[in-house]
Amino acid sequence: MTLTDSQAEWLRVRSYLQEHRHALAVDAAGAYPAERRMAGTPLLATPEWQPAEPVPLHDIELDFSATADPVPAPVGPLLPERPDGTPYGSYSEALADLAAPAVFENRPTYRLTEANLTKPRLAFTRGRYFDGVDTGEAAAHEYAATRLGGLAEEQDQQRAAGPRARIADPCDLTRRPANLAITTLTLRFDAATGRASFLMHWRDPAKVGHAGGMYQVIPVGVFQPSGDASWHEREDFSLWRCMLREFDEELRGTPEEYGAGPVDYQSWPFARHMAAALDRGQIRVWCLGLGVDPLTYATDLLTVAVIDSRVFDELFRLDPRGNDEGSVLAAREFAAHVIDRVVTADPVQAAGVAVLRLAWRHRDTLTVLPRRLVPPGLS
Repeated sequence: MTLTDSQAEWLRVRSYLQEHRHALAVDAAGAYPAERRMAGTPLLATPEWQPAEPVPLHDIELDFSATADPVPAPVGPLLPERPDGTPYGSYSEALADLAAPAVFENRPTYRLTEANLTKPRLAFTRGRYFDGVDTGEAAAHEYAATRLGGLAEEQDQQRAAGPRARIADPCDLTRRPANLAITTLTLRFDAATGRASFLMHWRDPAKVGHAGGMYQVIPVGVFQPSGDASWHEREDFSLWRCMLREFDEELRGTPEEYGAGPVDYQSWPFARHMAAALDRGQIRVWCLGLGVDPLTYATDLLTVAVIDSRVFDELFRLDPRGNDEGSVLAAREFAAHVIDRVVTADPVQAAGVAVLRLAWRHRDTLTVLPRRLVPPGLS
């Protein structure tokens, strides 16, 4: 394939973005005041997105409206031209043609329109996966081009019309389409010893369209229905059900294939096992906040799933292994010095840094056991 000059330049900037995502995100966070940064991390948030204490996941009210006003993704000046002289119409279109990851589909999503975790309540409408790519990856590309010094004078003058200038405040959900990712720190908790461990995930840039080359807690997934039909939209509108599918895919290696009909969560053995453990208090799920990545504008709901070691060992594994999006790394002790080492030595996504910091801050709340589950001799 013979590239145009603008295609070659676009790929040069894209490569730089992929190689320097972590440093660019840290740098981008510096443009925002300290009070907008969650728990002293690069992740951005409003006061309403930062509850003082962990919120039980089932306490979050979800609203859905299919008629919310659309928020188009801003088109920036950094899209390349094809050999026939026509420009790409969107960042996702250029990415699909020039540097598509292994999985790159414009699937339906639940787009976040309102959020307040002090209530707590989240409101959604219909969205598409490429909405986030055309906004967030385009904004990250623009930032990388500026840092790389790859903007021509004319493009530099046009930057005022680019996505970062148009959006201005990435925490303002009226200024951009915001797909929500549910970022879950999974803690395997041993009630007998009071100790916990956690897993991390390395995201392979050849397999994923977002945050390739970075580390993250696991599982993480976009809040979306499992298919295009109306029954998917209706039956999958649940944070817990989305998390179930991600646990199954990322920690158990199950293919993301749910068939044409709706997922039957009542008869699915894995979902039933998890739901029963949740009812018994052997799984406890909390929300710690909501934040926006300063580079890509990726919007993450920060959650923690504390799973009793016996339940965890029945369903999951702790050993390192590959999966469809990268590699699951060896388990690590949930301890202050380990968290410090992870978030300072490795290029961890901003949401991952924030959920680890907040989980340690709230560790006493997260790891307290219901009285009926306290082992004999420890009560």
